Amino acid sequence: MVLSGCAIIVRGQPRGGPPPERQINLSNIRAGAMARRAAQGQPDTKDTPDEPWAFQAREFLRKKLIGKEVCFTVEIKTALGREYGIVYLGRDTTGENIADSLVNEGLATVRREGIRGNNPDQARLCDLEDQSKASKKGLWSEGGGTHTIRDVKYTIENPRNYIDSLHQKPINAIIEHVRDGSVVRALLLPDHYLVTVMLSGVKCPTFKREADGTESTEAFAAEAKFFTESRLLQRDVQIILESCPNQIILGSILHPNGNITELLLKEGFARCVDWSMAVYTQGAEKLRAGERSAKERKVRIWKDYVAPTANLDLKDRQFVAKVMQVVNADAMVVKLNSGELKTIHLSSIRPPRIEGEEKNKDKDKRFRPLYDIPYMFEAREFLRKKLIGKKVNVTVDYIRAATGPGESTPAFSERTCATVTIGGINIAEALISKGLATIIRYRQDDDQRSSHYDELLAAEARAIKNGKGLHSKKEVPIHRVADISGETQKAKQFLPFLQRAGRSEAVVEYVFSGSRLKLYMPKETCLITFLLAGIECPRSSRNMPGGVQVAEPFSDEAMLFTKELVLQREVEVEVESMDKAGNFIGWLHIEGGNLSVALVENALSKVHFTAERSRKLIRSFARGKERNGITIWANYEEKPVEEVVYVTEEKERAANYRAVYVTEICDTLHFYSQDVETGAQLENLMETMRAEIAAQPPVEGSYAPRRGDICLATFADGEWYRARVEKVESPSRVHVFYIDYGNREVVSSTRLAAMPPAFGTRTLPAQATEHAFAYIQVPQDEDVRADVVDCIVRDIQNTQCLMNVEYSGATCPHVTIQFGDTKDDVGLNLVKEGLVMVDVRKEKHLQKIVSEETGGGGLNIWRYGDFRADDAVEFGYRR
Repeated sequence: MVLSGCAIIVRGQPRGGPPPERQINLSNIRAGAMARRAAQGQPDTKDTPDEPWAFQAREFLRKKLIGKEVCFTVEIKTALGREYGIVYLGRDTTGENIADSLVNEGLATVRREGIRGNNPDQARLCDLEDQSKASKKGLWSEGGGTHTIRDVKYTIENPRNYIDSLHQKPINAIIEHVRDGSVVRALLLPDHYLVTVMLSGVKCPTFKREADGTESTEAFAAEAKFFTESRLLQRDVQIILESCPNQIILGSILHPNGNITELLLKEGFARCVDWSMAVYTQGAEKLRAGERSAKERKVRIWKDYVAPTANLDLKDRQFVAKVMQVVNADAMVVKLNSGELKTIHLSSIRPPRIEGEEKNKDKDKRFRPLYDIPYMFEAREFLRKKLIGKKVNVTVDYIRAATGPGESTPAFSERTCATVTIGGINIAEALISKGLATIIRYRQDDDQRSSHYDELLAAEARAIKNGKGLHSKKEVPIHRVADISGETQKAKQFLPFLQRAGRSEAVVEYVFSGSRLKLYMPKETCLITFLLAGIECPRSSRNMPGGVQVAEPFSDEAMLFTKELVLQREVEVEVESMDKAGNFIGWLHIEGGNLSVALVENALSKVHFTAERSRKLIRSFARGKERNGITIWANYEEKPVEEVVYVTEEKERAANYRAVYVTEICDTLHFYSQDVETGAQLENLMETMRAEIAAQPPVEGSYAPRRGDICLATFADGEWYRARVEKVESPSRVHVFYIDYGNREVVSSTRLAAMPPAFGTRTLPAQATEHAFAYIQVPQDEDVRADVVDCIVRDIQNTQCLMNVEYSGATCPHVTIQFGDTKDDVGLNLVKEGLVMVDVRKEKHLQKIVSEETGGGGLNIWRYGDFRADDAVEFGYRR
């Protein structure tokens, strides 16, 4: 360090800690005194300004010596311990004599009063001073040097305005003093403000002065101070002044060799502080990364550090799971790949809550947190719509130990707190940014917090600034939800409305058993108990007046099946009746499926006698019984049934042509068509769907396709269409079928998105219907079949035609199709052109319209003559 133009402080190489310091005063010369601030607490004293050329002399030495090796000889040591000597630049006395250089530049004067005539060093100094005077350098220049006196300002009148005026642009500065590792005194240039700057986002160990005047030192405080001093003290730096809370100036110091804030953290000399990290302009994630590196290496202040998840295996710290249930607004139940259910709490967030006085306002009223706490319902709905049934990435941040009940706090079991992401979006951050949760503040030494704590703080700051949710000044939303579960009289009043409504939207709030659910009806704003119609499901165990009713076999499996399929999902219900206890009975549909049918089909329920006329349930009942050995049909024995022979009467061919639009021709000579009558509905649905997607684009990669899913897919034209997932090879190869057009494609999962319920098949069924040509044999030869397909594509694809269903096939109806303008039969034209052969039907009413091809004309397949074998059906051979 350079104290002035004639005094420096030197230190040796560090060995096991900061080295001792030594002040050396230059012999035989004197430089001007630097400005000094008046002593604090002494009103009679005044600030002392610079002497002429004092600052320039100090700067000359600072630029020449700071950070360099020097050699010195001590000539005189006073009784008070002050040492005077000669300083040379370099490792020995052959280097540049610093006193000579100062005198030669006119920045110091020679003390002639103590000169001896036989001392060559003193004589040389006098000669140099005479030359400097003759050259009018420095002190000997005209004008007296008043222009060299700085106007040093020790305070800034309005520091906040001054910092704002800089717009976070770097300004030049000199570090004049280091108080501790993270607090420095800086001279701001060119205005010469001498201010104290605290490094943003970090705090180093400090030197504390006790009440009795003694100084206590925190561990590694001296090492941290030396680390900063050795790199910054009296160095030219740039400082970004970032904020000024409570008259404390926060900033970042930029040095050509790096950022001291990040270095302090990485070397374990400092820890991150939340209150000032938010203003750090160089990226808070860099500070967290530096601190994390020091913790992992357990260096210095982190030597005894133990990570919150140190006892967890890697597979338990990071995993992928499926969200089964959202618990209020800060927790969720997820299903692991092993099938285990686990409750996960979102790290470092606090859900909406109500103060004690508000909670006790209506003591007679039953308190329901989901509906009575402001914004709790909105927070739960946000998570439910975004997560239920989706796969998420879970990173465990810490495990909060179980706590016992306190005077005003309930007992909590052990909680696993984690960061949950889906499609790269941090769910906790999204929740906070919408003002639907707040962030928990921690003690500075509490490391049990989210690994993305800074992003959460920034999200909360944005929510407060924009007045979102809990931070809004508007009236809080009120949810008046009537719970009519078990209320017979109220249920009777609601029954006619629900019956007339047909299919009503609902959300499954709770699953009591495989067939007993609690539903929230958003339009009616009520909660009801709903029983599935048409089935008998095994009963779960429950408390009865006479004791606990034992659960029936497979009741838990049925309940788990129902939970996984419908819990907290948006469903549609059809209410048919109610029982004497006020429970509604009806059908529940989800994604085009019937829950009653699904339970029966999976052999987890029996068909109730009231539904034996339902053909769909009977078919499911039959498929379910085939699963004997693992379900409720394990001990079932099939009873013999007498065979019934049905006699059918011959019927006449019905010709009922309707207008269709042919959209796709397959290689098997099957084709897909749309009804012209419903074409306008499909166009309106597509237009509305694409407008909604454009307004709220889906998050790329957030959708995990599964076989059988109805989803959205982008075609080659860049537009969204409805599709069904047929096969998933990998995320980059998903086979989809466009249900409204009949074409198939292999796409990446990034081109897929979840289907909004408003545009699903319940709103408008799939428009592409598969058909085959009637009375036509499909050519076995691939080349011939390709010619036929090319001909059909050329004639009818993307055109309007007339179609009549002739008879049913194994996979699809067989039809005759006519051109829309000429009414000519497409199949007959193919026969006449010699491209296909006729498939003779055995039904008498169909034989009348079939005429055999002659094989004449030598066209196409007949160009080599009649190739049919003598045992062909056409020649009377019957197997």
